[in-house]
Amino acid sequence: QVHLVESGGGLVQAGGSQRLSCVASGSIFSPNTMSWYRQAPGKQRELVASLITGGRANYADSVKGRFTISRDNAKNTVYLQMNSLKPEDTAVYYCNLRWVLFGLRPEYWGQGTQVTVSS
Repeated sequence: QVHLVESGGGLVQAGGSQRLSCVASGSIFSPNTMSWYRQAPGKQRELVASLITGGRANYADSVKGRFTISRDNAKNTVYLQMNSLKPEDTAVYYCNLRWVLFGLRPEYWGQGTQVTVSS
């Protein structure tokens, strides 16, 4: 079984910065994709950023230039550095890990961490 645990959420003022971390444990296959999603109240969950092992990062247009995703493969950890935060970034942020192996596509989620940006 695979477990993901996020940390780093909280309350921050607009214009501020925050860094989220997500540690994965268990039987993890590599290469894989680690991603951050978010879900604001009343809205659908959306992809924020993703990073495949040894690959290039992808970002939602709304966070390009402000957020940076990175990973430490040795620690099975993915980070999301969030700068110039806006009130519309307020959401529960979820870590996601997935891979493809012999046609199977397992996918795992963390429990989520709340990020609240005050104006």
